[in-house]
Amino acid sequence: MNIRCRVLYCAAALWSSSLMAIPLPAKPPETLAPDNYISRVNKDNSITWRLWAPSAKAVEVVTGATPDRYVAHAMTKDERGIWSFTSDPVQPNLYEYFFNVDGFRSVDTGSAQVKPQRQVNTSLILVPGSLLDEREVPHGEIHTLTWHSSVLNRERQLSVWVAPGAEKSTAPLPVLYFYHGFGDTGLSALVQGRIPQIMDNLLAEQKVVPMLVVMPDTETELDGVIPESVPPASRRQTFYPRNAQAADKELMQEIIPRIAERYNVRKDADGQALAGLSQGGYQTLVSGMRHLNQFAWLGIFSGVTTESVPDFRVTAQLKKATAVNRQLKLFTLVTGEDDITAGRDMTGLKAQLDRSGIVTDWHSVPGLGHEMDLWRPAYIEFVQKLFR
Repeated sequence: MNIRCRVLYCAAALWSSSLMAIPLPAKPPETLAPDNYISRVNKDNSITWRLWAPSAKAVEVVTGATPDRYVAHAMTKDERGIWSFTSDPVQPNLYEYFFNVDGFRSVDTGSAQVKPQRQVNTSLILVPGSLLDEREVPHGEIHTLTWHSSVLNRERQLSVWVAPGAEKSTAPLPVLYFYHGFGDTGLSALVQGRIPQIMDNLLAEQKVVPMLVVMPDTETELDGVIPESVPPASRRQTFYPRNAQAADKELMQEIIPRIAERYNVRKDADGQALAGLSQGGYQTLVSGMRHLNQFAWLGIFSGVTTESVPDFRVTAQLKKATAVNRQLKLFTLVTGEDDITAGRDMTGLKAQLDRSGIVTDWHSVPGLGHEMDLWRPAYIEFVQKLFR
């Protein structure tokens, strides 16, 4: 055996022995029912979080949507090695949480529900009793469309909620295009936004008209750039403008034509709406203003705006108040009063629109920040106003 082989052999042996020195994690006893060590919602709408971690020294469950709103709850360990914490009763909603295990952030390994992100680190738990529930109503279909994008030179995918009975309708259906936020994935609107459940339930209550909801991936990953790889301090200067331009081309040149080819949909502005949250709100502003003749309904929820990410085409369009007011049947702006991420963007945009004389449907919600507790209700209210 030559010297190089001996060195590699010794290194491999040391690596193998070091792995063997680390004890494998214990697994729950086979006699213990899973209900004893997984998180659950109780009959009184309290939540009991559980985690099997017999070797851990300290475990917390951390609730809240953003770091500025996190609340850590100390968990206690029983004689079986199961950590637990039970909350007070809470309102029906979809809640975000994660575990802090001796300083390590972990999703709930006993739950299949995780927040769709490009860096997964958060779990979800549903407390029933709202429009977010799966109810016994007629259900729309979720279609997944995949194609090769010539704009981005990569494979792309989007989801479409199709109203129940749409295949039997001879009348073209209106379309809402909805964009998710920064760092999330194309599944965000489905899994965390709960758009299929919301649309099924609202339609069953006759509070929305039959339509399609098209949910593209806001992140284009142009030139292979992963959103999280861009330093936060430079995202507004380097990432948002280039991504928005690429997503705009994809929307106009590929997504809208593909939807029109695949489905019987309206092609007039009154039959097309565009909305989004956070980064998706910026996409809505950019595409909505650049192609004002394409849409009559716009919704920007906690969006990054041209206040911090300038776009000369948008700025020029916002000076044409008469044209904007004539074209848009609804221009909804929603922000949380405690939003430290995009709150200044939204209030700055509102002031700019007021100076120009552009009419808006403005909502500033006290007590809420940059979070789904703002965006889901905003979507629910917005979608009920569309295509009337």
